Amino acid sequence: MSVVQRRKWFNSFKRTNTILQHLRLSSHTDAAEVLLERKGCAGVVTLNRPKALNALTLNMIRQIYPQLKKWEQDSETFLIIIKGAGEKAFCAGGDIVEVAKGNQKLTQAFFREEYMLNNAIGSFQKPFVALIHGITMGGGVGVSVHGHFRVATEKSLFAMPETAIGLFPDVGGGYFLPRLQGKLGYFLALTGFRLKGRDVYRAGIATHFVDFEKLGMLEDDLLALKSPSKENIADVLETYHKKSKVDQGKPFILEEHMDKINSWFSANTVEQIIENLRQDGSSFALEQLKVINKMSPTSLKITLRQLTEGSSKTLQEVLTMEYRLSQACMAGPDFREGVRALLIEKDQSPKWKPANLKEVTGEVVNNYFKSLGSNDLKF
Repeated sequence: MSVVQRRKWFNSFKRTNTILQHLRLSSHTDAAEVLLERKGCAGVVTLNRPKALNALTLNMIRQIYPQLKKWEQDSETFLIIIKGAGEKAFCAGGDIVEVAKGNQKLTQAFFREEYMLNNAIGSFQKPFVALIHGITMGGGVGVSVHGHFRVATEKSLFAMPETAIGLFPDVGGGYFLPRLQGKLGYFLALTGFRLKGRDVYRAGIATHFVDFEKLGMLEDDLLALKSPSKENIADVLETYHKKSKVDQGKPFILEEHMDKINSWFSANTVEQIIENLRQDGSSFALEQLKVINKMSPTSLKITLRQLTEGSSKTLQEVLTMEYRLSQACMAGPDFREGVRALLIEKDQSPKWKPANLKEVTGEVVNNYFKSLGSNDLKF
């Protein structure tokens, strides 16, 4: 990574905060928050809050889920396409400020129904294509990454920055992140590192890459298919992918660091990961160390365990685990403190409780993973 690239990345944490601040826009019950249309043989979902970077609200989730179920059973619907309105974002995440303000009933409903939607996409019986142009974070990852096809463009921006706000990379992050190459997913989860453009494809998050100027033509060609199937949809996507030229031939931005990332993040504890970075001492390692030291200590520890356990669980098992984590985070202090510091008062100085890793004992972590009994998420 060049000096210029390192400098750009070093500033990314601050820029991520700017992106997250768009999620402060309040949710409302206008049906236009999401558009659900039949076009030819396809059902098209358009997340329609461009001024809020298409952040998901509970109202949107409650419209999308039943419609997907209807289309799944509809003999004349052969394909689902999901996209975001505007050119800035596919979906920057859930409307987390509203969640932070909400009471227990709201937070239970939001996470329960969001995860049910994630599972519905992961188990969808018909081809599901997500056009992840622009910012794709948090909840936006959840409504795309579990589908059959994910199409990135040069403007795609992927990140899971939840440890910075006292949360964890949810929406099935415990399932897909540990299944990325080597320890890449662990690195992305703990640091919130941002991937852009073709690197979203190179990392394995997108299945295809298409130049943005041709994205509309791609959608038209998909809608024009007379009898869409996974095979002919894949053929169309592959044709556009092969013709894409933006960033073609450039190496994966993390390629030169992957061996070290695999070594550093193979440790069984967050403390050892931090020690690995400190001992390495390279500029790249020290940049990661500086970032990790800003994160919620509790979030770091539950995230590492989430991914470790999730690596051998089904998506449904992971979502059940993550629902338990979500409710524990809502009951704890760090999530609301992170939202306050980064999104509301913007002082960028969250006061985490506990404030250091040593105080986040095994017992503390275990409590986050406890069964909720009859209140557990069930499919």
